[in-house]
Amino acid sequence: MNTAVLIIIGLTVAISLAGFQNRSFLNKYKFQIAPIKNGDYIRMVSSGFLHVDYTHLIFNMLTLYFFYDKIIKSFGSERFVILYLASLIAGSVLSYVYHKNEPSYSAVGASGAVSGVLFSYILLNPFSKLYIMFIPVPIPAIVVGIGYLLYSVYGMKKGMGNIGHAAHLGGAAMGLLMTLIYAPQLITEKTNIVLILCIPLVALFILGRKQQIY
Repeated sequence: MNTAVLIIIGLTVAISLAGFQNRSFLNKYKFQIAPIKNGDYIRMVSSGFLHVDYTHLIFNMLTLYFFYDKIIKSFGSERFVILYLASLIAGSVLSYVYHKNEPSYSAVGASGAVSGVLFSYILLNPFSKLYIMFIPVPIPAIVVGIGYLLYSVYGMKKGMGNIGHAAHLGGAAMGLLMTLIYAPQLITEKTNIVLILCIPLVALFILGRKQQIY
């Protein structure tokens, strides 16, 4: 395994375990609107290394493990780490913007960062086949990506479940952006793919304007 990814997984597991064992530690470093408004900005990053439970942790780390390799081969370890952290922060920023009027709103998880990794992979490999739980046939990555983004936009609009849809969407958007910064030729080589993946982001902007969250 790549050293940078091993360090990310190791830190995430260690910090998540600390949160499992110590509720005060979890509460101190989780994403929460009220403390962040009061200047506790470390939560925008630290929350990405905490998880609710083992299932949450394992799912995110397995997703990271399955998709990191192509990105590192394309851009190198240093740029991968930058993409990962930028996606984590973007997820937190969009969560803050979307939930800024909900002081008690809180969240944890690497989902924003992992979404950035996933969508970087999808942009690089749009027609690779992915297997999704409970679906017996492989699905093109681009189809998975579109469905994921549309579901996130829908989930944000409806306030569905205890899922950080805004973090997922913010992370995915940053993953796409960083990939285009690293490989700007993709704009001309895969114009249609880029446009298709951006449709849900445009939908989010329109939704945000209508609800006056920006």
